Amino acid sequence: MLFPTPELDGLDHSVLEEIEQMRANLRHQIRQVSTKWTEGLRKYLTADAVAASNSIEGFRVSTVDVVDLMEGERDVELSESNRDETLAYQHMMTYIQTLHDAADFSYSKGLLNALHWMLQGHRHTVSKPAGQWRRGPVYVTDPRDPSIAAYTAPDAGDVPDLMDELVGWLIEGDSAHPLVNAAMAHLHLVSIHPWSDGNGRMSRSLQTLLIAREGVLAPEFSSIEAWLGRPGNTWEYYRELNARGPHYHPDQDVSSWVKFNLTAYHQQAQTVRNRLSRTSKVLELLTGFAAAEGLDERLVAALHEVAMTGRVRRLRYEHAEALSVQQAQRDLRELTSSGILESVGRTRARSYSAGPRFPEPALTAARTPTSLIDPYRR
Repeated sequence: MLFPTPELDGLDHSVLEEIEQMRANLRHQIRQVSTKWTEGLRKYLTADAVAASNSIEGFRVSTVDVVDLMEGERDVELSESNRDETLAYQHMMTYIQTLHDAADFSYSKGLLNALHWMLQGHRHTVSKPAGQWRRGPVYVTDPRDPSIAAYTAPDAGDVPDLMDELVGWLIEGDSAHPLVNAAMAHLHLVSIHPWSDGNGRMSRSLQTLLIAREGVLAPEFSSIEAWLGRPGNTWEYYRELNARGPHYHPDQDVSSWVKFNLTAYHQQAQTVRNRLSRTSKVLELLTGFAAAEGLDERLVAALHEVAMTGRVRRLRYEHAEALSVQQAQRDLRELTSSGILESVGRTRARSYSAGPRFPEPALTAARTPTSLIDPYRR
């Protein structure tokens, strides 16, 4: 038995309408920006989702470090476990994103287990197999006291039938709005806890997959994993999951879970909209600065990266502008010698940050915080 999808009330419908309007506006905004810049934003948002979702599980890697790993940087100062978890999750998320328009796509237990192998294959052991249902009990412990089970998942013997039911539900669909179904898929999977490890990230990824298959926006712009990874939101996330009780009891009203997810969708859409607006404003300021300084237009890519993320590395700039290693090095040396950038670190670990002559208005535009509206508490 799975949790029944709750009926939405009037306020829920209003919030959902606002989310739809923001997503439609975002789609229009994205079309107005050069592909080069939207691709950079997509990469950043993917990295942000990976960093945030992993942080919920205790693997802490900054978003800019994830971007560097995605670019192929080797000299990123991370522990081996953090590197492994980041790359595994990033590979799985990238694959999920490619499924948004797969013509012969179908949900199956095999698909879910294959995704789990991509996430956990590097940790595969006999006692904790990757890509296979768990063979014993699993518990979610209380973070304040690991001797207390905050949640005890269903018996391992019940998992195959529960996953059969879940896959059937995914295939047949539901009359609810696709974003509500995505939230319910997350709740179903995390409550069944079918694997020995990685259940939280798999559940959040399944939600992202359903959003991707909806096809309104590229999944990078709709995933709520980055939102869930913010400290206050993570606490609310666990509180909402714990509200379901210490055991699997799906015969209950989960309206609060749906409202929590609608809030997440709404605020993540605001966040992406704000970042896209900042990107455009910073780009405008830096393009004007480059023209006034007589700089080649391609250098704006390096300056924009510094303004938006705090640093740029040679490989990132090289890929963004399709340059040779030598040309990228020359450009960054030029910006450093003129005082616009300053070099940090040595050899392959070197990065570049804002120097004394970096245009302050661009930094101010990039760093000015914006407020988020809680759609249920206005």
